[in-house]
Amino acid sequence: MSCTTILVGKAASYDGSTIIARDDDSGSGRYDPKRFIAVAPKDQPRHYRSVLSHVEIDLPDNPCRYSIVPNVLNNRGILAEAGANEYNVAMSATETIAVNERVAAADPFVELVPAGENAEIPGGIGEEDIITLVLPYVRTAREGVARLGELLEEYGTYESNGVIISDVDEIWYVETIGGHHWIARRVPDDCYATIPNQLGIDDFDLSDAFGDQREYMCSADLREFIVDHHLDRTMRAHTSRRAVASHRRDRFNPRAVFGDSTPKDHIYNTPRAWYMQRHLNPSEDWDSPNARFTPISDDIPWCRVPERKVSIEDIDFLLGSHFEDTPYDPYGTLGTPESRHRYRPIGVNRTGHMVAIQLRPYAPEASRAVMWISYGSGPFTTAAPFYANVRDTPAYLRDTTPEVSTANLYWTNRLIAVIADAHWFETQNLIGRYVEQVRVFGHRLIESTDAGIAKAIAASTAKRSPADRPSEDAPAGVGDGMTGVGGAAGAADVPAALEGANERMAAFLETHAHTLLNDVLYTSSNLMHNSFAMSDRWI
Repeated sequence: MSCTTILVGKAASYDGSTIIARDDDSGSGRYDPKRFIAVAPKDQPRHYRSVLSHVEIDLPDNPCRYSIVPNVLNNRGILAEAGANEYNVAMSATETIAVNERVAAADPFVELVPAGENAEIPGGIGEEDIITLVLPYVRTAREGVARLGELLEEYGTYESNGVIISDVDEIWYVETIGGHHWIARRVPDDCYATIPNQLGIDDFDLSDAFGDQREYMCSADLREFIVDHHLDRTMRAHTSRRAVASHRRDRFNPRAVFGDSTPKDHIYNTPRAWYMQRHLNPSEDWDSPNARFTPISDDIPWCRVPERKVSIEDIDFLLGSHFEDTPYDPYGTLGTPESRHRYRPIGVNRTGHMVAIQLRPYAPEASRAVMWISYGSGPFTTAAPFYANVRDTPAYLRDTTPEVSTANLYWTNRLIAVIADAHWFETQNLIGRYVEQVRVFGHRLIESTDAGIAKAIAASTAKRSPADRPSEDAPAGVGDGMTGVGGAAGAADVPAALEGANERMAAFLETHAHTLLNDVLYTSSNLMHNSFAMSDRWI
């Protein structure tokens, strides 16, 4: 099990953006190198075959361009993991979750059956496939939920997953329920949601899902699925059998109906939700014996209103955190040796990347999506911003090699982490200075690039004759030559401007990550156990 997710509604974020963010952690004992790439429509397959399940699917002939952060190795398929398309729809897939045995028995997972005496039977879709099958073909988050739901119902899945789909107005979280069923809930605008490898949605309204779909969506026969397989365990006030049979309960807690909870969750999962909410709602009692929620609580809310607007820095800190300022911090001094290793931290050694996708309502559509990307173990690095709507990505993040090399960001960050880990206190100032430098430069770069694009758009629009300009009543992007960009010059210049900004961010990272590697190497070398100097004899 792996991955941690935090979702931030537009009224809960610091700038009115929707923000979806997830750590992608590989399985125990495995490390997956990552890269940042742009996929052109001509490179999108028209016939798709999964590496893991061998499912084959014909795809539409009209894909759009999109940017993703997949694995370098193709041994388990594309595994696009996180991405945004040119229509400013973003996805993160997937958060591994679990359903109970009754659900798995009622709707078995669609697993690959290898050829033997009979022909091979392909499996369903999974983490490997989902973004590639959905993101290039949708213009809104709701369209993404509908397309994913259709794929799940037709082809099924071989695993339980949570999938995030967002646009500038909405964030939707989809959970797979058995082989073919699914539920989706919209994150309230004024809330954040936290998901730590458990089925997380704790409230669902079937009347809305089968009605206006304002906040909920689901598979077509979900109501019957629950009833027919006796999945609802909710206790009600005593009444006649006939009344119970005729009662249609439209509001329920999916955790109680579909979810699973074991003592292992209290070590691996629930502490992460506890810590994220502890940070974003700090005035609540989280630590006393009378605290409502503890690290082992099974009823920590899926979403809630934060005490302050949530920033990119909050997300970056939380998804790289190790339970700072608690007795459970493996690098801390509080508690005991046992408590400091009691729970699985959020930022672990196996993190391949963290991607936070910010969709900004105040930016032109062509530059609206920013992907904040970090590679490697979160406590030793930080996220940097990259525009998503580009034709190509910087080599320093794109050309990650399968083997160790300081010529790319992924391996440089991995080396920094493994060296600094052994000398945490001695290297913390070095890492802290790097984090501050990257964040400051990143924010300034985005602001200056945005300003330059706005100026170019205004100048280009001013040069056009009134007859050439879009009508004031026309929707954004109509007549622009490029979605959301006002001006013919803008149509040619904006992609280049975004790519130039990304190259500057990559160059900054390359310079400062190498400096940090040099510094932590020097500091740690001086602290090796076999260090010796003649002057030591006279101390």
